[in-house]
Amino acid sequence: MFKKTNSLYKEGKITGDQFRIINNELESFTNVCGACERIKNTPIPLSYNAFIKKFIILYTATLPIGYVFSIGYFVIAAVPFIFYVLASLELIGESIEEPFGTDSDDLPIDKIAQNIKKHCYEILLP
Repeated sequence: MFKKTNSLYKEGKITGDQFRIINNELESFTNVCGACERIKNTPIPLSYNAFIKKFIILYTATLPIGYVFSIGYFVIAAVPFIFYVLASLELIGESIEEPFGTDSDDLPIDKIAQNIKKHCYEILLP
């Protein structure tokens, strides 16, 4: 992209002001791409995932012991609900760990790229 911008400037198709603006935007764009690449390539450690799962199971297994005297038989309904909430949070965490995939809940990368292309054409073609 930098080469293309430079060649457009040398050919006189864009002015110096347009070149500076495009160059700043390309620099910002490459910085954002680098940050996204770091997010994509940094997995959550396996020990963290294992610890969270063990904690949820241990916590919900011991929850009836702590609550049976204060809420009585209502603990039968409360414990599965609490387990459901905690397990759902864990699954949501695993789902958003990979935001650049092709699942329905991932970031719309294609739409973002189309918008960037549209805006670049708006800048380059007066």
